[in-house]
Amino acid sequence: MRQWLVSEGSTSLAGLRLVDTAMPQPGAGEVLVKIRACSLNFRDQIIPLGLYMGGVVPHDTVPLSDGAGEVAAVGEGVTSVKVGDRVAGIFFQDWMDGLPNPGMGVALGAPPAPGMLQDYVVLPERGVVPIAQSLDFTEAACLPCAGVTAWNALMEGPRPVKPGDTVLVLGTGGVSLLALQIAKAAGARVIATSSSDEKLERVRAMGADHVINYRTTPDWGAEAARMAGGGVDHVVEVGGAGTLKQSIAAVGFAGEIALIGVLTREGDTSPHGLMFKGASIRGIFVGSKGMAQRLNGFIDKHGIKPVVDRTFAMEDARQAWEYQSSAGLFGKVAITL
Repeated sequence: MRQWLVSEGSTSLAGLRLVDTAMPQPGAGEVLVKIRACSLNFRDQIIPLGLYMGGVVPHDTVPLSDGAGEVAAVGEGVTSVKVGDRVAGIFFQDWMDGLPNPGMGVALGAPPAPGMLQDYVVLPERGVVPIAQSLDFTEAACLPCAGVTAWNALMEGPRPVKPGDTVLVLGTGGVSLLALQIAKAAGARVIATSSSDEKLERVRAMGADHVINYRTTPDWGAEAARMAGGGVDHVVEVGGAGTLKQSIAAVGFAGEIALIGVLTREGDTSPHGLMFKGASIRGIFVGSKGMAQRLNGFIDKHGIKPVVDRTFAMEDARQAWEYQSSAGLFGKVAITL
């Protein structure tokens, strides 16, 4: 079978290579999944560069946390899925539900966990979830990391989004567009930012109520607060240190900033601006199997379709990495097998 690897010690995309290897077999309590599609996240960009947590990969590693396919075989004792079921992997293999905890387990696509960019993968029975009935494999492959992250940010905190709330999303990557779709389906108003007027028109067509070009409006946080009538209820903060100051300016009284991003590493991260408004920051690191299940039910109920910007063939996977890091990205990049 075919399998992409991040080579041991890789510090560039040149460390990605396609190999042939033997098909694995499931053991007791395991399932063999024939992968039909995968998708990329920002995390997948920095792993081959040696910049992810832990530094360079210490051994050859199959990349990508996000993949969907069908069960090809099951090991002894497996009862929750059967051959032919459509499933996706879950990001943390041991986080079934509830609050974040030290026992969440390994995250797919980085050592020591397996990755999804291969024709077949063996996962624990608990490590897969049925995909949304309304989605095809490519769309479903966009959800294990980005979709669950957006869902956790908006719907799993102490104050889930409700009709009439205002949500601010930053940029037009996978998490932000899925957050826009979830927020609109939940009855919220959405403010979206981008440096591209063309992309802002596209998010407006998707339902964004207000848009801000952050290049032409440097104080976009204050502008978002004005548009929301004094402050937004939820900020989906994917930018990181370089955008957090603006997000704090945007959030309203008793509002919440869902802190996700590491896209920028330098900036003012002082939280003092939250004190005056009784607002809070909640750290988001993807989510649990239960969150994935609730997201899938919500998607089926509301007819949400993840935005797949471009799709690449398995043999062209390195081009998918290159495109995902380009300025043209709008939504998710997928690889079909």
